[in-house]
Amino acid sequence: MSATIDVSSLLLTGFIIGWSVAWPPGPINAEIARRTIARGYFPGAVVGYGASVGDTVWAIAVALGANALARDPTLAKILGMVSIALLIFLTVVFARGAWRRFANWRSGLVEPTTSRFDDSRAGFALGAVAALTSPYNVAFWLAIVGRPDIASQGIEATFWMAAGVLIGTIVWVSVFAGALTAFRSRLEHPLWDIFTQGATSALMLYFALRSLGLI
Repeated sequence: MSATIDVSSLLLTGFIIGWSVAWPPGPINAEIARRTIARGYFPGAVVGYGASVGDTVWAIAVALGANALARDPTLAKILGMVSIALLIFLTVVFARGAWRRFANWRSGLVEPTTSRFDDSRAGFALGAVAALTSPYNVAFWLAIVGRPDIASQGIEATFWMAAGVLIGTIVWVSVFAGALTAFRSRLEHPLWDIFTQGATSALMLYFALRSLGLI
């Protein structure tokens, strides 16, 4: 007879883990901040929701036995290359956006420019892909969800923990985007948009160089 699963404990543990992995500064939080300040709550939060889904996919994949595959050196290199390529792509996109915004502002065109990259679907996809391809996320889920004390309770226990993780990350994203929205009216000057896009570009470049081991 299998042991009784403590669902509330697993959900709470997952929630704490989800919150702790979501709040540190990084590319996803930088993009949430940029989009929220530029366009409002949902366009920013949806990036985090996409990342939350990506994180949960990894948690479930580990539970289903993908841990052996994820430890494969070749797969790790592929994921690392995709992650670095994405970061470099974002570096260029945000640098270009900052320059265009600056040029428009200098020309007297103060209305914010939008693109397909900034729509909600693209934001959700960006968050999900960033979470799914990050080598750091792979290592994190192997260490957390693959723990013997969790794995020994069976697949159902891991699913409950994954649900807690999803809830924790969604709550963080909602709180973060909500707090930024509250101050949005004070941050809508074109110069702030130029600064946030430029700073986000620099941050993406930093993470790309760090992933390459150059800094």
